[in-house]
Amino acid sequence: MKLLFVVDPLASLKPCKDSSVAMMRAAVARGHAVYAAEVCRLQVRDGIARAACDALDVRTDDDWVRVSRTDVRALKDFDAVLMRTDPPVDTDYLLATQLLGIAEANGARVLNRPAALRDFNEKLAILNFPAFVAPTLITADATEIGSFLAAHGDIIVKPLTEMGGSGIFRLTLSDPNRNAILETLTRRGRRAIMAQRYLPAISEGDKRILLIDGEVVPWALARIPQAGETRGNLAAGGTARAQPLSARDHQIAEAIAPWARDRGIFLAGLDVIGDCLTEINVTSPTGFQEITAQTAHDVAAQFIAAVERACSATVRA
Repeated sequence: MKLLFVVDPLASLKPCKDSSVAMMRAAVARGHAVYAAEVCRLQVRDGIARAACDALDVRTDDDWVRVSRTDVRALKDFDAVLMRTDPPVDTDYLLATQLLGIAEANGARVLNRPAALRDFNEKLAILNFPAFVAPTLITADATEIGSFLAAHGDIIVKPLTEMGGSGIFRLTLSDPNRNAILETLTRRGRRAIMAQRYLPAISEGDKRILLIDGEVVPWALARIPQAGETRGNLAAGGTARAQPLSARDHQIAEAIAPWARDRGIFLAGLDVIGDCLTEINVTSPTGFQEITAQTAHDVAAQFIAAVERACSATVRA
């Protein structure tokens, strides 16, 4: 197969932890050719979506990648195009999904589907599964958030478009910075944010559960917060611990897996704190390398095998 990864600049990817790097290495190990392009290199000419693509020589050491050549290729000529650009889901990101949608109309297989990347905000997507969600409020109204805080006493507030724990705050009734935090996050009432009841189980980790083409990876990655921190995100200094899925984790994952697959979400990362679903990540879910290092379950190999099956099924059809 020929696989195109639409990623952030290669120099910004960390070979020891980045899931996109793990995917590329697994693809090469299974005999596939790997290419990369940034979203700024996507283009459409005469109705055909193309990209200036780097053909990659991918290695297993820290000097993990070299570009062997660069040329412009139609995206439909790849067996799969893997959209792995990190949020925020801003105007540039949304425009990239439009260009990838044209590629899909040309006949390209884009994973995850561009429409799914647009339709399912990673915070708001959990509202499709109210049985698994802690009390939640979406609003730009600071007064409404104040009432929600009064009802629950201890809440988390966060923007709807960020990643890696950025912009997340824990608020209590006695917090002297409450008004300033809400004014900043809501841009003085002009931008909706999410408020959720605080979940003390965060001390046991913010669990990342991976879904690959409707299959549940049997290990979760618990991101344990640092002392005095309420965010478990690895980008915020959390510690990663791989662990088997609990019965509740399985219940949540198995309910969401067919829903995700039916909507073109080939890879999803569910975030679960205690018994509650907090996010459904669809842009560039991570955790592959940490789970593999601690369990010997090769998540990247599972992912590439799933891509192979999906491409093979299309050829047979």
